[in-house]
Amino acid sequence: METIYKFQETEMNGGIINFRDYQGKVLLVVNTASKCGLAPQLEAIEALYNKYHNQDFEVLGLPSNQFHQELGSDEETSDFCQMHYGVTFPMTRKVVVNGLDEDPLFTYLKDQSGNGRIKWNFTKFLIGKDGKLIKRFAPVTKPEKMENYIIDAVKK
Repeated sequence: METIYKFQETEMNGGIINFRDYQGKVLLVVNTASKCGLAPQLEAIEALYNKYHNQDFEVLGLPSNQFHQELGSDEETSDFCQMHYGVTFPMTRKVVVNGLDEDPLFTYLKDQSGNGRIKWNFTKFLIGKDGKLIKRFAPVTKPEKMENYIIDAVKK
């Protein structure tokens, strides 16, 4: 089975995020949108990141305007997320999560989860230390509800 380690993304500052750097770590991948009603989840996701980061837990936010709820520029998105929700985890440049131009990472994650199309912002994917999908969480799943899965994954 393939792992997530074959992928790369571009950080908002233009740097390359190589997923090989996440080997041996638990990773939460989230498609975000600043103007979405679910955006306050960013604060809870940041809290999980701070709580478990020293236990090899990482978070990666991938903003998407797929549902027309993201700000205009990557800089605006970054500033907004930092100012309103205190986000310190890495965020990428905007991606497409469904359709012909979708980011290959989301093609992979959707295939691995077997749940198909991303239905809304804040779909969350928890990846284990082995680079394989543990669980896909619905947009309305509160980050706090994922904590036991994160605890189990970091202990493995």
